[in-house]
Amino acid sequence: MLLGASGLTLIYVLIAGAYAMGIMGWPVLLLVLAAGAAGVFAYNEIHGNGKPGTEVTVSIPQGSGVAAIAQELKDAGVIRSAYLFRWYVGHKGAAAKLQYGDFTLQTGANAYDAIIAALSTYAKAETVRLTFPEGTTAIAIARKMEEAGLCSAEDFLKEANEGDFSAYTFWQYVPEDKDAPDRFMKCEGYLFPETYEFLKDDTVHNYVATFYAQFDAQITDAMYAKLKEQGMTLNELVTLASFVQEEAGNSQDSNVAQVFRNRLAEGSPYPRLQSNTSSYIQSDADNNYLWNWVAPYYGGWDNIPENIVSAYDTYHTAGLTPGPISNPGIAAIRAALSPEPDEEAKDAYFFVTDLKGNYYYARTLSEHNANCQTAADVNKTVK
Repeated sequence: MLLGASGLTLIYVLIAGAYAMGIMGWPVLLLVLAAGAAGVFAYNEIHGNGKPGTEVTVSIPQGSGVAAIAQELKDAGVIRSAYLFRWYVGHKGAAAKLQYGDFTLQTGANAYDAIIAALSTYAKAETVRLTFPEGTTAIAIARKMEEAGLCSAEDFLKEANEGDFSAYTFWQYVPEDKDAPDRFMKCEGYLFPETYEFLKDDTVHNYVATFYAQFDAQITDAMYAKLKEQGMTLNELVTLASFVQEEAGNSQDSNVAQVFRNRLAEGSPYPRLQSNTSSYIQSDADNNYLWNWVAPYYGGWDNIPENIVSAYDTYHTAGLTPGPISNPGIAAIRAALSPEPDEEAKDAYFFVTDLKGNYYYARTLSEHNANCQTAADVNKTVK
């Protein structure tokens, strides 16, 4: 044993030291071994050797991963190395034990085992439980947060669109406003729909982070690899998934996704989505993103900036809209990424539904028109 009763082996110290300094690779590790400084730092940090500090309250948002928790602890002065804490939690297999809530911890000398034990105890606090269905828009989510007395809708949307959430992997793939001048809202699509318990009197940042942390957890390395393989961006995926969610959100997700992908394919004879869920149609009877959500935000249809109307009218613009039109669930996201369509939808460019929930797919406009008549006939039988 290198450090006696601690039970840390030489390899233990080397790896811990590398994480503490944020460095990787065996050549660097050999240098660390020669210097010895990183190993000493890691040992003292893990075992809480040092001068005790003061008590602080650390708020861990629901859904936070180990990386986010480590950063919160470091920012509060509880630990000195987020890298080392992340490694140690993984080494101990304690990631699943960590809870969310408000925790009273001490700055300075803190043994990692003691910190893990504290964070593994559920912090009782007054909470509000809210459910957000798949396909809920950002504005609807913000309003629900306000109705629950957690924060104002305005503050929620401001933080969701302008806050710093670079701790989450997906955030680096969301275009900045300057790079997406025709997009309505940056946060749309990434506020993952789920049932959450929010701490009362928490910060607006943490409320938003709860949604973003859950979204971040959904998008796996394999999905990012698939996106790269397809030459597709995360924004394009979530945008397509939002249309799938609005047009289906059921067992037809893959079929609808395939129809849209056929339209978006290079050389497609129908390069526009032509979806009523985001169009020029000004009717309360339709589920229309532009009419139901964008127009009220700007105080009326005529006040919507022309570039946004044009970009989100799928009967006018070719390809996808600049951003999602709702916050889709994981089923719609997976269908948009890797659809597994039925035979009838594989080569289809059109679909229509009737009031009984049936979907009709067609490859040609004439076939589609016939399906529309069939759907209309069915609708006449529905009271």
